[in-house]
Amino acid sequence: MPARKMFLRSRGDMRTRLMAALSYLSVLVFVPLVLNRDDEYVHFHARQGLVLWMWGILGLFGLHMPGVGKWMFSFSALMVSVFSLMGLVSVAFNRVWKLPGVFWLAMRL
Repeated sequence: MPARKMFLRSRGDMRTRLMAALSYLSVLVFVPLVLNRDDEYVHFHARQGLVLWMWGILGLFGLHMPGVGKWMFSFSALMVSVFSLMGLVSVAFNRVWKLPGVFWLAMRL
């Protein structure tokens, strides 16, 4: 059986792109989650952004661990930054990119 591919199309207007881009900017992820519940394109990016935001918050707790805490926080901050940048690039190209690991968690929210 062939694998199902997910195609989401954006309307292409500036508001949709702005809302999708806000999804990858830390706590601003809640703006598209609240205001754009009906747009699948924005909702897809908002779910991935929410996973990244939660990962960043959990990474902060790593600072309280003696020894490896600083390394855990640094790794988490780096990965969240890289994935957020990848998400912003996908919005700029008007695409839907499944971020590795992040997409899997986002679909389970």
